[in-house]
Amino acid sequence: MRILIVLTSHDRLGDTGEKTGFWLEEFAAPYYTLKDAGAAVTLASPRGGEPPLDPKSALPDNQTEATRRFQADAAARAQLAATKPLAGLSAGDYDALFYPGGHGPMWDLAVDPVSIALVEAVIAAGKPVGAVCHALAALTNARAPDGSYLVSGRRVTGFSNEEERAVRLDGVVPFLLEDRLRERGGLYRRGPAWAPHVEVDGLLATGQNPASSIPVARALLALIAPEKGVPS
Repeated sequence: MRILIVLTSHDRLGDTGEKTGFWLEEFAAPYYTLKDAGAAVTLASPRGGEPPLDPKSALPDNQTEATRRFQADAAARAQLAATKPLAGLSAGDYDALFYPGGHGPMWDLAVDPVSIALVEAVIAAGKPVGAVCHALAALTNARAPDGSYLVSGRRVTGFSNEEERAVRLDGVVPFLLEDRLRERGGLYRRGPAWAPHVEVDGLLATGQNPASSIPVARALLALIAPEKGVPS
Protein backbone atom coordinates (compact mmCIF):
# COMPACT_ATOMS: atom_id res chain seq x y z
CA MET A 1 0.00 0.00 0.00
CA ARG A 2 1.72 3.15 -1.25
CA ILE A 3 0.31 6.56 -0.36
CA LEU A 4 1.51 9.97 -1.52
CA ILE A 5 0.97 12.86 0.88
CA VAL A 6 1.09 16.24 -0.87
CA LEU A 7 1.85 19.33 1.22
CA THR A 8 1.76 23.01 0.39
CA SER A 9 4.83 25.09 -0.49
CA HIS A 10 3.09 28.43 0.16
CA ASP A 11 4.13 30.39 3.26
CA ARG A 12 2.50 33.85 3.01
CA LEU A 13 -0.87 34.57 4.61
CA GLY A 14 -2.19 36.90 1.95
CA ASP A 15 -1.14 40.51 2.51
CA THR A 16 -1.09 40.27 6.31
CA GLY A 17 2.69 39.94 6.59
CA GLU A 18 2.13 36.76 8.61
CA LYS A 19 3.29 33.27 7.77
CA THR A 20 1.18 30.25 6.88
CA GLY A 21 1.77 26.79 5.44
CA PHE A 22 0.54 23.34 6.44
CA TRP A 23 -1.16 22.61 9.77
CA LEU A 24 0.94 20.24 11.85
CA GLU A 25 -1.92 18.14 13.29
CA GLU A 26 -3.46 17.69 9.84
CA PHE A 27 -0.18 16.22 8.62
CA ALA A 28 1.03 14.29 11.65
CA ALA A 29 -2.22 12.53 12.56
CA PRO A 30 -2.90 11.14 9.05
CA TYR A 31 0.81 10.37 8.56
CA TYR A 32 0.86 8.03 11.54
CA THR A 33 -2.62 6.65 10.89
CA LEU A 34 -1.50 5.60 7.43
CA LYS A 35 1.96 4.40 8.49
CA ASP A 36 0.60 2.40 11.41
CA ALA A 37 -1.76 0.66 9.00
CA GLY A 38 1.26 -0.55 7.01
CA ALA A 39 1.34 2.07 4.27
CA ALA A 40 4.57 3.16 2.62
CA VAL A 41 4.22 6.94 2.73
CA THR A 42 5.94 9.33 0.32
CA LEU A 43 5.92 13.08 0.96
CA ALA A 44 5.84 15.65 -1.83
CA SER A 45 5.21 19.36 -2.38
CA PRO A 46 5.18 21.67 -5.40
CA ARG A 47 8.70 22.97 -4.75
CA GLY A 48 10.12 19.96 -2.94
CA GLY A 49 12.28 20.26 0.15
CA GLU A 50 10.90 21.31 3.51
CA PRO A 51 7.34 22.64 3.30
CA PRO A 52 6.43 25.68 5.42
CA LEU A 53 4.76 24.99 8.74
CA ASP A 54 2.01 27.32 9.89
CA PRO A 55 3.62 28.68 13.08
CA LYS A 56 0.29 28.79 14.87
CA SER A 57 -0.02 25.02 14.51
CA ALA A 58 3.17 24.63 16.59
CA LEU A 59 1.76 26.56 19.56
CA PRO A 60 1.35 24.53 22.77
CA ASP A 61 -2.46 24.68 22.72
CA ASN A 62 -2.51 23.04 19.28
CA GLN A 63 -0.38 20.03 20.16
CA THR A 64 -1.81 16.50 20.14
CA GLU A 65 -0.50 13.01 20.68
CA ALA A 66 0.33 12.81 16.96
CA THR A 67 2.21 16.11 16.85
CA ARG A 68 4.23 15.20 19.93
CA ARG A 69 5.04 11.83 18.37
CA PHE A 70 6.20 13.60 15.23
CA GLN A 71 8.41 16.03 17.11
CA ALA A 72 10.15 13.08 18.79
CA ASP A 73 10.51 11.13 15.52
CA ALA A 74 13.82 12.07 13.90
CA ALA A 75 13.19 9.89 10.83
CA ALA A 76 9.80 11.48 10.17
CA ARG A 77 11.20 14.98 10.59
CA ALA A 78 14.01 14.18 8.16
CA GLN A 79 11.47 12.84 5.65
CA LEU A 80 9.40 16.02 5.92
CA ALA A 81 12.49 18.17 5.43
CA ALA A 82 13.15 16.48 2.08
CA THR A 83 9.79 16.22 0.32
CA LYS A 84 9.94 15.24 -3.33
CA PRO A 85 9.05 17.85 -5.96
CA LEU A 86 5.64 17.07 -7.45
CA ALA A 87 6.94 17.34 -11.00
CA GLY A 88 8.01 13.94 -12.23
CA LEU A 89 5.88 11.90 -9.82
CA SER A 90 3.54 9.38 -11.41
CA ALA A 91 0.04 8.47 -10.29
CA GLY A 92 0.81 4.88 -11.25
CA ASP A 93 3.32 4.61 -8.42
CA TYR A 94 0.74 5.15 -5.67
CA ASP A 95 -2.46 3.58 -4.42
CA ALA A 96 -3.91 6.83 -3.04
CA LEU A 97 -3.29 10.55 -2.51
CA PHE A 98 -3.75 12.53 0.68
CA TYR A 99 -3.69 16.31 1.15
CA PRO A 100 -3.16 17.84 4.63
CA GLY A 101 -4.60 21.27 5.26
CA GLY A 102 -3.43 24.56 6.63
CA HIS A 103 -4.14 27.79 4.77
CA GLY A 104 -1.23 27.36 2.36
CA PRO A 105 -3.10 25.09 -0.11
CA MET A 106 -5.63 27.87 -0.71
CA TRP A 107 -2.95 29.73 -2.66
CA ASP A 108 -0.77 27.11 -4.35
CA LEU A 109 -2.41 23.68 -4.50
CA ALA A 110 -5.72 25.16 -5.59
CA VAL A 111 -4.16 26.17 -8.91
CA ASP A 112 -0.99 24.06 -9.22
CA PRO A 113 -1.26 22.31 -12.61
CA VAL A 114 0.97 19.40 -11.61
CA SER A 115 -1.05 18.67 -8.48
CA ILE A 116 -4.34 18.99 -10.37
CA ALA A 117 -3.12 16.61 -13.08
CA LEU A 118 -1.99 14.14 -10.42
CA VAL A 119 -5.40 14.19 -8.73
CA GLU A 120 -7.11 13.68 -12.08
CA ALA A 121 -4.81 10.77 -13.01
CA VAL A 122 -5.33 9.03 -9.68
CA ILE A 123 -9.12 9.33 -9.94
CA ALA A 124 -9.07 8.18 -13.58
CA ALA A 125 -7.14 5.10 -12.45
CA GLY A 126 -9.87 4.26 -9.93
CA LYS A 127 -7.80 5.15 -6.88
CA PRO A 128 -8.95 7.28 -3.93
CA VAL A 129 -8.03 10.79 -2.86
CA GLY A 130 -8.31 12.14 0.68
CA ALA A 131 -8.10 15.72 1.92
CA VAL A 132 -8.74 17.55 5.17
CA CYS A 133 -9.73 21.11 6.04
CA HIS A 134 -8.30 23.76 3.64
CA ALA A 135 -6.64 21.05 1.52
CA LEU A 136 -9.99 20.60 -0.23
CA ALA A 137 -8.78 23.61 -2.22
CA ALA A 138 -6.54 21.17 -4.10
CA LEU A 139 -9.64 19.47 -5.51
CA THR A 140 -11.65 22.51 -6.54
CA ASN A 141 -10.14 22.82 -10.03
CA ALA A 142 -9.62 19.11 -10.72
CA ARG A 143 -11.87 17.45 -13.27
CA ALA A 144 -13.48 14.04 -13.42
CA PRO A 145 -12.86 11.85 -16.49
CA ASP A 146 -16.11 13.15 -18.04
CA GLY A 147 -14.83 16.74 -17.85
CA SER A 148 -17.04 17.89 -15.00
CA TYR A 149 -15.56 19.28 -11.82
CA LEU A 150 -14.37 16.43 -9.63
CA VAL A 151 -16.49 17.49 -6.66
CA SER A 152 -19.62 18.08 -8.74
CA GLY A 153 -22.49 15.94 -7.48
CA ARG A 154 -20.31 14.51 -4.70
CA ARG A 155 -20.80 14.85 -0.95
CA VAL A 156 -17.80 16.74 0.34
CA THR A 157 -16.78 18.73 3.38
CA GLY A 158 -13.98 21.13 4.27
CA PHE A 159 -13.29 24.16 6.45
CA SER A 160 -16.62 25.90 6.84
CA ASN A 161 -17.43 29.57 6.39
CA GLU A 162 -18.33 29.69 10.08
CA GLU A 163 -14.92 28.35 11.06
CA GLU A 164 -13.11 30.73 8.69
CA ARG A 165 -14.94 33.67 10.20
CA ALA A 166 -14.14 32.41 13.69
CA VAL A 167 -10.40 32.62 12.96
CA ARG A 168 -10.97 36.02 11.30
CA LEU A 169 -9.42 35.04 8.00
CA ASP A 170 -12.54 35.16 5.83
CA GLY A 171 -11.30 38.48 4.43
CA VAL A 172 -7.75 37.20 3.89
CA VAL A 173 -8.10 33.90 2.03
CA PRO A 174 -8.42 34.11 -1.78
CA PHE A 175 -11.84 32.45 -1.58
CA LEU A 176 -14.08 30.82 1.00
CA LEU A 177 -13.67 27.08 0.65
CA GLU A 178 -17.28 26.18 1.46
CA ASP A 179 -18.50 28.64 -1.18
CA ARG A 180 -16.05 27.39 -3.81
CA LEU A 181 -17.00 23.76 -3.27
CA ARG A 182 -20.67 24.69 -3.72
CA GLU A 183 -19.83 26.73 -6.84
CA ARG A 184 -18.13 23.66 -8.32
CA GLY A 185 -21.29 21.64 -7.78
CA GLY A 186 -20.15 19.89 -4.63
CA LEU A 187 -22.82 18.71 -2.22
CA TYR A 188 -21.21 20.41 0.74
CA ARG A 189 -21.96 18.98 4.17
CA ARG A 190 -20.65 20.08 7.55
CA GLY A 191 -20.89 19.27 11.21
CA PRO A 192 -20.63 21.61 14.20
CA ALA A 193 -17.66 23.97 14.12
CA TRP A 194 -14.41 22.27 15.26
CA ALA A 195 -16.05 18.86 15.67
CA PRO A 196 -14.93 15.84 13.60
CA HIS A 197 -16.87 15.47 10.37
CA VAL A 198 -16.03 13.26 7.37
CA GLU A 199 -17.75 12.70 4.05
CA VAL A 200 -17.02 9.76 1.75
CA ASP A 201 -18.46 9.69 -1.75
CA GLY A 202 -17.06 7.49 -4.47
CA LEU A 203 -13.28 7.83 -4.46
CA LEU A 204 -13.25 10.99 -2.33
CA ALA A 205 -12.71 11.05 1.44
CA THR A 206 -12.87 14.54 2.91
CA GLY A 207 -12.60 15.97 6.44
CA GLN A 208 -13.89 19.29 7.72
CA ASN A 209 -11.22 20.53 10.14
CA PRO A 210 -8.20 19.49 12.25
CA ALA A 211 -10.38 17.28 14.47
CA SER A 212 -11.26 15.29 11.33
CA SER A 213 -7.66 14.37 10.51
CA ILE A 214 -7.61 10.84 11.92
CA PRO A 215 -11.13 9.82 10.83
CA VAL A 216 -10.56 10.99 7.25
CA ALA A 217 -7.27 9.07 7.08
CA ARG A 218 -9.12 5.97 8.28
CA ALA A 219 -11.79 6.57 5.65
CA LEU A 220 -9.09 6.76 2.97
CA LEU A 221 -7.64 3.44 4.14
CA ALA A 222 -11.10 1.88 3.87
CA LEU A 223 -11.34 3.07 0.25
CA ILE A 224 -7.97 1.50 -0.57
CA ALA A 225 -8.88 -1.84 0.99
CA PRO A 226 -12.67 -1.83 1.51
CA GLU A 227 -12.78 -5.50 2.46
CA LYS A 228 -10.88 -4.60 5.65
CA GLY A 229 -13.29 -1.90 6.75
CA VAL A 230 -12.29 1.27 8.56
CA PRO A 231 -9.40 0.67 10.99
CA SER A 232 -10.16 1.36 14.63
